[in-house]
Amino acid sequence: MNLPIKNNILEVKVVPNASKTENVSIENNIVKVRIAAPPDKNKANVELLKFLKKEFGLKFKIKSGATSREKVLELVSE
Repeated sequence: MNLPIKNNILEVKVVPNASKTENVSIENNIVKVRIAAPPDKNKANVELLKFLKKEFGLKFKIKSGATSREKVLELVSE
């Protein structure tokens, strides 16, 4: 699956408290990801960033939406 990254930006919709962490779909250039971690104490955000790094080999940081299900991530060069 190719990620719809534009200008080093990736839009993501997160579904926390899922049974397992997995990439679900891409709709309208927004990646939907199910995250097993709960949305409290930044756990879901940390798991999202780890998942994207493991799955796609790309490192991101949260640009906006840290407390929202809809997030804007910025690609970080390593």
